[in-house]
Amino acid sequence: MAEKKKLTVAEMLAAARAGDGGGAADKTAGDAPAAGTPPAAEGASSTPPKPAAPAASGEPIKPATAPGGGRMSVADMLAAARTAKAPGAAPAGEKTASEKAAPAPKPKPAAAAAKPAEPAAPAEPRDTASILGAARKSEKAGPMSKAEAAAKPAAAPPKPTIVVPPMPLKPAYAKPKVVVAKSADEADRRDFAGAMLAVGFLMVAGISGIWTLLTVKFMFPNVLREPPSKFKVGFPDAFPGGQVQEKFKAQFGIWVVNAEYNGQQQIVALKSVCTHLGCTPNWLEAEQKFKCPCHGSGFYKDGINFEGPAPRPLERYAIRLADDGQIEVDKSRTFQEEMGAWTDPGSFIPV
Repeated sequence: MAEKKKLTVAEMLAAARAGDGGGAADKTAGDAPAAGTPPAAEGASSTPPKPAAPAASGEPIKPATAPGGGRMSVADMLAAARTAKAPGAAPAGEKTASEKAAPAPKPKPAAAAAKPAEPAAPAEPRDTASILGAARKSEKAGPMSKAEAAAKPAAAPPKPTIVVPPMPLKPAYAKPKVVVAKSADEADRRDFAGAMLAVGFLMVAGISGIWTLLTVKFMFPNVLREPPSKFKVGFPDAFPGGQVQEKFKAQFGIWVVNAEYNGQQQIVALKSVCTHLGCTPNWLEAEQKFKCPCHGSGFYKDGINFEGPAPRPLERYAIRLADDGQIEVDKSRTFQEEMGAWTDPGSFIPV
């Protein structure tokens, strides 16, 4: 015997459309229960019985019939199909196991019933886009495309944690020193030391200035400024016999002497330089002689040496009477007695 094939919803709909050809009267007759039939129990009328399985392959599909013998409407067929599709569905009118296990609600007291009803919370959106958006939140669940992965901002790398070492302790020499008030003695000592230091700096500055001046002077030629070689000392009557005039010694380095030499009275100009080592002798009026202070050489009034280490008499300068009658001395010419030059008329003026 061929196995019966289970009808699908589409086949049931097709069979229902094929059986609707009898008109609305047949539908009404099929839908209404037959006379004398006892009414079905509550809940049984809403759940139609399973439609008969179709015949084997090749047999025509018979239209489904209602429990009363009439034909089933489209709504009944859809309801029967839904019931058949739900596995483990309980027959109409029977409670499920969860409903049986659930305790019956307790009746509320009258005070609770009298309490005004609270406003219902706004219903959450039930459209597909809202549900998916709430489920996804900020990120899309599941795999993402390459474009989404490229558009997604790259996560910033974590910042490295920098561990700062503790500050080392300050050494004792780097700590600020405590200034102690100075005593009077210490202040005096410090003031004296400061004054001496200032004096030392001034001395160094003075010595540096002197060396600078000497260096500048060294850079220029050293010119020896001497008095003129020819000069006048006055008229002959200003020099009496036996007298030695010393007033020209400091300026011109001569003595003008009116003395006798070899029995002749003469006015001569003696050079005030010792013939020993070049010292300057002094005229001693009381002793009537020239005395050298260096080594004790002695000379008479006319210039002849007589004591001490002097080897020869004093020298003479040239002397003459000028055109105006004054005595003129010329230091560019000298006359030495040991050379016999004192006999030269240019070495004296006869009186």
